[in-house]
Amino acid sequence: MTSTNPTRPDDNARPPSVMLALTEPSRAMGELAAFMALRPLMSLLPRGDGHGVLVLPGFMASDSSTGPLRRLLAQLGYQTSGWELGRNVKVDNKRVEAMARGAELLAERTNGKISIVGWSLGGVFARELAKLMPERVRQVITLGSPISEDRNHSNARLLFEMINGHEPEPMRAGKFRKLAEAPPVPTTSIFTRADGVVHWRGSIQQPSTNAQIENIEVFASHLGLGVNPAVMLAIADRLAQPENEWAPFAPAGLAAFAFPRKAFN
Repeated sequence: MTSTNPTRPDDNARPPSVMLALTEPSRAMGELAAFMALRPLMSLLPRGDGHGVLVLPGFMASDSSTGPLRRLLAQLGYQTSGWELGRNVKVDNKRVEAMARGAELLAERTNGKISIVGWSLGGVFARELAKLMPERVRQVITLGSPISEDRNHSNARLLFEMINGHEPEPMRAGKFRKLAEAPPVPTTSIFTRADGVVHWRGSIQQPSTNAQIENIEVFASHLGLGVNPAVMLAIADRLAQPENEWAPFAPAGLAAFAFPRKAFN
C-alpha cells in the first residue's frame, strides 16, 4: 500500500487524515455488504473476450483479498489469475522476477496479451510489469495505487520502509525509478478522495506522452476498492474494450450517478 520510490521533495505530499484512516474498516465492510447484495446483478456487466487478467494484491494482502474480484471477472468471461506469491510484504528482485514469470505464463496460456489489475502496491507492480514487458500487456488498471514520486502520500510509508528499507532491492537494480511515468499501454487509475491509506493526489496520473491514460474517481474507501460496486462497473467496462480500441471511460445513463463529477483540484 505504499510506493517503492524514495521520497522526492513535494510540499503538497501528505498522507490522508487520521479520521479517514480510522474509518477505513467500517466503510469497507459497508462496501462488501453492497457487493454481496448486488452480486447477482453484476452478471449483467459487460462481458469479456476471454483474454487473461492478472490481479495483484496490495501491501500486506494476499490473493484471498482479490478473490471476489477474480471470481466476478471469471464469470464475465475472463481467464483470471492471482499472483500466487503469498502475502505482499517483501519487495525484492526475486519477487519481481516471479511476477514477471507469472505474467508471461498467463499470456502464453491464453495465447495473447493480458490485462493487469493491481490494488494499491499491486498497482505499482502492475505498471512496472507493463514497462518491462509491454508486448505482453494489453492494459493496466490500478486501484488506489501510490503512483507519485513521493512516499509521503501514504499512511503505510513507515511500515513499508521498516520492512523493505528506504531503497528496496529492485531500485538498487535500476527498476522502480520513475513511478509517475505511465507504461506504454492503456492505463487507468481508479481512485477515491476518501482514501484513508493513500492520499488521492498520489494516485492521479499526470499528462503524459502516452495519450491512453485516465483517472476515474469513485465513492469508496481504500480497503473497499476491491469489492466496491462502482469499481466493479468501471473495471468491467475497461476490460471489455476490444483490443486496440481503447477510449476514455464514459459512464452512461443511471451508471453515471455512481461516479463523482468533480475536477481534480
